[in-house]
Amino acid sequence: MITLEEFKKNHLDKCRLIGLDLGSKRIGVSICDEKQLIATPFITIEKKSSQNLIDQLKSIIIENNIKGIIIGNPLNMDGSSGKSSQSVKDVSTYIEKNIDIPICLWDERLSTVGAFNLSSQLDVNVSKREKKIDENAAAFILQGAIDFLNN
Repeated sequence: MITLEEFKKNHLDKCRLIGLDLGSKRIGVSICDEKQLIATPFITIEKKSSQNLIDQLKSIIIENNIKGIIIGNPLNMDGSSGKSSQSVKDVSTYIEKNIDIPICLWDERLSTVGAFNLSSQLDVNVSKREKKIDENAAAFILQGAIDFLNN
């Protein structure tokens, strides 16, 4: 896994990236445009098995010409790693071993809260909000990362 600074140094601009919000049952996926300006919620993957996740990610990567993956890392509020963060690192390592594009972890503290609050400001009803929360959180994660890359 590389850092976002290495991502930036290797000049991964003018390419599409995906953002992932890894949950135990669902994985939110977002995608950005080639100029890396806007992250958009894309899809929620139901996690049936690790291989199923890899197959679906490979399909998304090929169909959308993706050149990198940003994965939300749920650090504790004090910046330390907890159980959730370790679980994300384990799944990220598995993805990295099976998919041959750069992968980076990005601090996702408050991404789900941010995505939920943003959708409430947009006057989206609660059941729709909850249904789309994973891919909205992934978009929140990816947007933070591409904003960093563009500065």
